Amino acid sequence: MPITETERQRRWRLILGESANASLGYTLQGNDLAMDRAMETLYDRERSASLSGSSPSVARWLGDIRTYFPSPVVQVMQRDAIERLNLQQMLLEPELLNSVTPDVHLVSTLISLRSVMPNRVIETARQVVRKVVEELSRKLEAPTRQAIVGSLSRATRNFRPRHNEIDWGRTLRRNLRHYQPAYRTIIPAQLIGYGRKRGSLRDIILCVDQSGSMGPSVVYSSVFGAVLASLPAVATHMVVFDTVVVDLTTDLNDPVELLFGVQLGGGTDINQALAYCQSLVQRPQETIIVLISDLYEGGNVNEMLQRAANLTTSGVQLIALLALSDQGAPAYDQRNASALAALGVPVFACTPDLFPDLMATAINRRDLGQWAAAQGFVAARGEA
Repeated sequence: MPITETERQRRWRLILGESANASLGYTLQGNDLAMDRAMETLYDRERSASLSGSSPSVARWLGDIRTYFPSPVVQVMQRDAIERLNLQQMLLEPELLNSVTPDVHLVSTLISLRSVMPNRVIETARQVVRKVVEELSRKLEAPTRQAIVGSLSRATRNFRPRHNEIDWGRTLRRNLRHYQPAYRTIIPAQLIGYGRKRGSLRDIILCVDQSGSMGPSVVYSSVFGAVLASLPAVATHMVVFDTVVVDLTTDLNDPVELLFGVQLGGGTDINQALAYCQSLVQRPQETIIVLISDLYEGGNVNEMLQRAANLTTSGVQLIALLALSDQGAPAYDQRNASALAALGVPVFACTPDLFPDLMATAINRRDLGQWAAAQGFVAARGEA
């Protein structure tokens, strides 16, 4: 259906602001006017006032944007308000925090403010964080469990399987030459089964940069870490770092507590973090280390690269994710990314919805560079 001239004027007026009234010959009314005022409060740089000093104004504005805009737009406007209008103070008031639409970026902000939160806000903040974590868990747990368990089952095979362990697809393909026309069936000479071992089949170490820019990645990593820790077939460690290294493995049963143990901000010492992860490695050939960092190293770069080389040489699968978020590839240290890629370390950013498949690919030791390219991710290339 073609857009009418009136609708075209309305849209341009909402885009251009009040100063366009005269040139367009159009004036907003009703809900459109209220919507325009909500946007003006946030995006009109010429305003002399802000919301930061008035709690009632903040509450009213939050209510307005939830009334007039869909949830994804509300989340963007909230994030912009925290940055443009310096509204971090509003997150330290329980009444206002209850008015905010929870999302991953809000959780990141709350984590960064944890150390300055008054006691009256802590419980409200936990409720907000828990709501987001539970929503992410509902979305991500099933595909993660399915991908990981399926891959681990197929990673170890045996040739004397019990009936319920037979991999019928591979068995039939292996025995096609034994087809019996008289019986119109295949008589398998070799059964192939999914192997079953006691204990963990893989050791997975999530090594997560908790510098300020990595907030969403920390949130998603915590949720995935909790899911992985619930699988008996893998042994999972969760390590976070800035200039110090903190092992949060014991908190993986409660990702909310884990997130409140994170302190976003500060510098970065990847070398020190990899050294700690290296100390956890007991079975190099069965170990996957996922380093989630933008690779801006504040420590010893040469030692960091040498440590990465030692890990890969020992048989550890080292993967460097520049981000684990929905925001795409972030700013990152291209020199360090290229140097790691030259060592054979896959380096790219990954979205949360594809992380389970990434881990399945790693478990089956398939080419992660090809996998990343197939997903449309741009992988770092090694220096010549």
